[in-house]
Amino acid sequence: MAVFQTTLTIRTRGAGTQEITDEVARALRQSGLQQGLATVFCQHTSCSLVLMENADPSARRDLEAWLDRLVPENDPHFTHTLEGADDMPSHIKMALTRSSETIPFAEGRLLLGTWQGIFLWEHRRASHARSIVLTFVG
Repeated sequence: MAVFQTTLTIRTRGAGTQEITDEVARALRQSGLQQGLATVFCQHTSCSLVLMENADPSARRDLEAWLDRLVPENDPHFTHTLEGADDMPSHIKMALTRSSETIPFAEGRLLLGTWQGIFLWEHRRASHARSIVLTFVG
């Protein structure tokens, strides 16, 4: 069994989802592996990963807006506020979503569904450079 590992650096544009499917697929091609599992892991506590519809951006906007309503900024119960009003909500949003995704691949292609994409979900308002570790086992 072969293992290929690399790290992507993704520059976010602030809060919201950003598709990274093409970057993951490119790394899979570079690995030369044909069949196995891909693990996509986010090394941060204020952003997350999500598999989501990639055809209609309104689906992602609705999800983002729903989570913003669930975890609003300036909650008077938060004590972790040193880095701003979006800091603690970003940690909670990460904890409620995912830090990693596992996706099978065959014939050198990710086996995502027709409308599925891999998204980095930035929960902070400011842009950040985010590290995503990709591990392909096949």
